[in-house]
Amino acid sequence: MTASTKDRLEGALGALDRVILGKSESVRLALACLLARGHLLIEDVPGVGKTTLAHALAQVLGLAWQRVQFTSDLLPADIIGVSVFDQSSGGFSFRKGPIFTQLLLADEVNRASPKTQSALLEAMEERQVSVDVTTYRLPDPFFVVATQNPFEQLGTFRLPESQLDRFLMRISLGYPDAVHERALLAEGDRRDLLAGMTPALNPDAVRELQAAAQGIHVSPTLLEYIQALLASTRRRSDIQIGLSPRAGQGLTRAARAWAMLAGRDLVLPEDVQAVFAAVASHRLESAGVATADDHAAFISGIARAVPVPV
Repeated sequence: MTASTKDRLEGALGALDRVILGKSESVRLALACLLARGHLLIEDVPGVGKTTLAHALAQVLGLAWQRVQFTSDLLPADIIGVSVFDQSSGGFSFRKGPIFTQLLLADEVNRASPKTQSALLEAMEERQVSVDVTTYRLPDPFFVVATQNPFEQLGTFRLPESQLDRFLMRISLGYPDAVHERALLAEGDRRDLLAGMTPALNPDAVRELQAAAQGIHVSPTLLEYIQALLASTRRRSDIQIGLSPRAGQGLTRAARAWAMLAGRDLVLPEDVQAVFAAVASHRLESAGVATADDHAAFISGIARAVPVPV
């Protein structure tokens, strides 16, 4: 890894840490998700900084962004856009919706109906949308950051498995510790800090870093370790459906990005372990696990049960 690449990554992480206090691991996971060309799902209770993290990513990385507040009456056309009749030309023209941006914040995505949620599927997987038999490419980079409240809250719809699988990672922020909460109370709204912040990167730099992340070396032994992790989820009787090959590809990309953030040109087992829970937690359902904390412990146990290559 070149010194300039390392400096740019450290600058971006430092800027994000100044906005999102005391959540350096979550911030690193969010940035790794972007570098791995994935999409990010943030699940947590209201008021802990989910929207602020998305705004901070856009500001620090110099990306154009749009926010869509998902509600029960939101329509697919409200996201993708709509064809309107132009009297002067006598034909229809397509008016692009907010999805035509570099970072889309889908706020409270699980408050919309399944029909509207599904409107994101093609965009997230193919990075394009189809309207009236015409295909429109989305900007590059294209990064979806979706937030959702815990599904047991009123007015929420469970995201279907096919939708969840389009998110490379799911993370939570949680409540701040006492020291950082005191700083938040003393310093006020973090959006005021964002307004005066100079971007650490730009879209061209983001694309270069994404390409560099894919060049991080993964040894055959490490690929065998990732395969062993996948296989372990498929053999267990307490897991309904194990991790798919696509999840394995995502885990590999995420581990590459994590290694790059650590300043290394090759992936180590600890890189895989660092991102495993974020990649696997929303793809695995286990019998008898009732709470989010229990589920997190269950996922961590899967990774610990697989021998690490030496």
